[in-house]
Amino acid sequence: MENSKEHEKYMRIAIRLAEENVDKGLGGPFGAVIVKDGKLVAKSANRVTTTIDPTAHAEVSAIRLASKKLKTFDLSGCVIYTSCEPCPMCLGAIYWAKISKIYYGNTKHDAADVGFNDKFIYDELELEVEERKLPVVQLLPDEAITAFKKWEVSEFKVDY
Repeated sequence: MENSKEHEKYMRIAIRLAEENVDKGLGGPFGAVIVKDGKLVAKSANRVTTTIDPTAHAEVSAIRLASKKLKTFDLSGCVIYTSCEPCPMCLGAIYWAKISKIYYGNTKHDAADVGFNDKFIYDELELEVEERKLPVVQLLPDEAITAFKKWEVSEFKVDY
């Protein structure tokens, strides 16, 4: 689907979702659309405040809907159109879902200008664990490793 008119169509849907979310007081100014084989699979706006879920960003919400609709956690071949450059959490979810391409409208700098600044997260990820502002402590690693050892030989193992 290398038709720029098609890309623009889906980006406009994502942008409209973001605008409607603000207009209706439903959440932040973010929208996302997932498309596969030229067909809209899922769409969502940011639902953090309405669902009281800090992970309910537009992209994550759209990924959840697309996975449910397609009955798979592997969204290879899908394209995501998002009204803003994905934050670190959403970018991670997009990679985990194996989405094939991202189109975005606003940049992370545009988002920071209106109060959505993710720079501190990017900065934290560059630090060693013990240097981060949020205390991170490893606990019971000798016990925790058992689950991984079981996973390695499990007959129920599914790669993802």
